[in-house]
Amino acid sequence: MNYILFDGTVRNSLLPFTFTRPVADIRVGILTIREKWEMYLGYTTTSLTEEYLMEKFPMVEMEENVMINASFLPNEILVEMIMNLESNQAIIYGEEIIAFFTNDTQEEIDFDKYDLIDYEGDVLQIVNTWDIFEKNDIAIREDFDYLTQDRKSQPIPKSVNVIAPENIFIEEGAKLEFVTLNASTGPIYIGKNAEIMECSVIRGPFALCEEAQVKLATKIYGATTVGPHCRVGGEVNNSVLFGYSNKGHDGFLGNSVLGEWCNIGADSNNSNLKNNYDEVRLWSYETEGFARTGLQFCGLMMGDHSKCGINTMFNTGTVVGVSTNIFGSGFPRNFVPSFSWGGASGFTTYVTKKAFETAKIVMSRRKVEFTDEDAKIMEHIFEETKKFRKE
Repeated sequence: MNYILFDGTVRNSLLPFTFTRPVADIRVGILTIREKWEMYLGYTTTSLTEEYLMEKFPMVEMEENVMINASFLPNEILVEMIMNLESNQAIIYGEEIIAFFTNDTQEEIDFDKYDLIDYEGDVLQIVNTWDIFEKNDIAIREDFDYLTQDRKSQPIPKSVNVIAPENIFIEEGAKLEFVTLNASTGPIYIGKNAEIMECSVIRGPFALCEEAQVKLATKIYGATTVGPHCRVGGEVNNSVLFGYSNKGHDGFLGNSVLGEWCNIGADSNNSNLKNNYDEVRLWSYETEGFARTGLQFCGLMMGDHSKCGINTMFNTGTVVGVSTNIFGSGFPRNFVPSFSWGGASGFTTYVTKKAFETAKIVMSRRKVEFTDEDAKIMEHIFEETKKFRKE
């Protein structure tokens, strides 16, 4: 069967992270949403996403296709229902389509002609940016159970101070000595060739993905995910780093999400709680205003390729777009548009030529190429977000 993950109705509420990727490639828990679906289904998937992303993320369409709403995370019951779908059947959850089996092209689908099947079980759905960290606890637990079932962990080194070792799984090639791991509050997953340096203290649930690194004497609270090839140091609480991003020095990152290729300067901090303990509002690309989150704790949302200099201070509920460069004293405003250069004293436009030069250098250090496809995507984002920049 051919499975296609489509962005669905939530794509815009997941900006700035979906500026540069389909919804399916958001990381929550240990794995990306796509990796979860492919693991459960036993098949590779492609995406139906924004047209400007489809050169990098092409869709493969066949005569028979099962379309799956990528904002939903898989579970065994839901996957069994999807694999048993027949032509012109759809699974719905409230008013949302979770999946449907079609022989038609995307332009010809009429759900009035479909047999609708209600899904009445529990399911995780990522609807807003803050769901990525807010639902990361349960997502880590579910991924941990699935990834480690019927498998044996590498031995925990004798120098490690450990609580609840039965909730810890270490992949091959991981390095850790003289650290404290407390898995009584949730599982701890340490990926292949990852490293935790000495004197670090970690409470689960926690995921350190492949080739990622925790620096000396780091303090990490769950539920936190450090994506592949990331570096973290200082103090981190309930945050998700997608991949290839660095917060390698002292400073606090809490209730936050960083995309790929981000860098947080030394001694930078974000606030995750307002002084009056009020509900946090967060910039919405859908309404082009500040939306209620229903959360008391909410920190920094930073899109791909964005960076901040040393001693940067972020207000509670700050949204930073794609390819920004923030520096200087004071608090920058709590919505920084994509391709902005500056700080609290004001911003100018970060022109694509200079942004691309930096991206090529940064990515080459990790032996990853900044491709023509990447450049086209970034050019599109630059034009799409121009209205938010004061030029």
